[in-house]
Amino acid sequence: MRKIVIILAAAALTGCGIYKPYTRPEVQVDGLYGDAETADSTTLGDISWQEMFTDPALQELIARALENNTDLQSAGWRVKEAEATLKSARLAYLPSFNFAPQGSLSSFDGATPTKTYSIPVQASWQIDIFNGLTNAKRKSKALYLQSQEYEQAVKTQLIAGVANLYYTLLMLDSQYEVTRETAASWRRSVEIMQAMKEAGMANEAALAQYEATMLSIEASLHDLSFQRTQTENSLCSLLGEAPHPVTRGRLEEQVLPDELMVGVPVQMLSNRPDVRSAEYTLMQSYYATSEARSALYPSITLSGTLGWTNNSGAGIVDPGKLLWNAAGSLLQPLFNANSNRARVKIALAQQEESKLAFQQTLLNAGAEVNNALVQCQTARAKADLRMEQVEALQRAVSSTEDLMQFSSTTYLEVLTAKQSLLSAQLSQISDRFDEIQGIVNLYQALGGGRDITQDKEAE
Repeated sequence: MRKIVIILAAAALTGCGIYKPYTRPEVQVDGLYGDAETADSTTLGDISWQEMFTDPALQELIARALENNTDLQSAGWRVKEAEATLKSARLAYLPSFNFAPQGSLSSFDGATPTKTYSIPVQASWQIDIFNGLTNAKRKSKALYLQSQEYEQAVKTQLIAGVANLYYTLLMLDSQYEVTRETAASWRRSVEIMQAMKEAGMANEAALAQYEATMLSIEASLHDLSFQRTQTENSLCSLLGEAPHPVTRGRLEEQVLPDELMVGVPVQMLSNRPDVRSAEYTLMQSYYATSEARSALYPSITLSGTLGWTNNSGAGIVDPGKLLWNAAGSLLQPLFNANSNRARVKIALAQQEESKLAFQQTLLNAGAEVNNALVQCQTARAKADLRMEQVEALQRAVSSTEDLMQFSSTTYLEVLTAKQSLLSAQLSQISDRFDEIQGIVNLYQALGGGRDITQDKEAE
């Protein structure tokens, strides 16, 4: 008995220090944003979505989406599930108690039946010498934290998705308005061309060309109308509502931050929810490996029974007497040790996979920041050039129309100038949308939409 106690004591001293808590692996973040790194202590992602999107109609839509979106609700239930798992892992430290009353009747050869009963409370307690329970609890905690970050990632994606669809609607509205005005202008041009033909100043070919162009532009209005309906339906789907018209503002009224703060790449590790979620997945794999290693060592369980019984083993006594017993058991894997070692190898492989996934998630996040920033900067760089192009084409249209009436300029030059003007006007609207979309995508890429106050309270 004394030797067993010495062995258990030595094992306890050895096992307590075997497993260390998770530490983040070395990650390379230099140059993660390309040439866009700054020394700012804050980023665009630190702004609340209410400050980021000031359009009242858009704010209402985002609020409804956060309340009704089914994906976000599912993520919330996933958090509750992980919370219950963590609670179960914490309770595993405590002994288990079971109330197990028993009774029996027995008779031999018609004799008076003998009644026996036992009213025990059974207890069992596993001693966590080799951190098996501790690693299981840490893994459950990592799962809980990962589920929270997943919920936040869904929230960030939802906010950005609603904003992008909203701004897409505004872009389509502006393009529809410009196209409708152009169609009305072409209809007036067709009427003028009809009058010129009747006066002998134009031929049938010119009139037919004008009519064909007018009909093409009017047909494009139906395409734009269909695209608007599709976008509205997609937006309603995010809101968790049936398809319906969406109340909205105008593209030219939108105001978003001019300064694009991206901070330093190391902030990505604490701000962006999908990066944090990937790291918590790595943490789960780390503790799963430690838990698998724990199975290689002995498990010690203490058990006991306390209660009343009238069955003394040698005879029946009434009334019943107090009964108690206590026992300890040690279980050391022998023939299944190789199976346990195989599970450790599997867990190690999964841990390396999680590590690579974490590193790749970080790289993808950096690329998304750079792409969104370049998208916005490119759209801004084209803004002045596009405005000058539209102004030049407006002058060209006016000049060619005058020349066609008073000189030898043909209707084809007028057609070309008008078509180029419409194309430039639509591109100008698209450029503004690209700029806004770039800002929204940058906000999402930097982990925007997080409740900063709630994060501080959690810390």
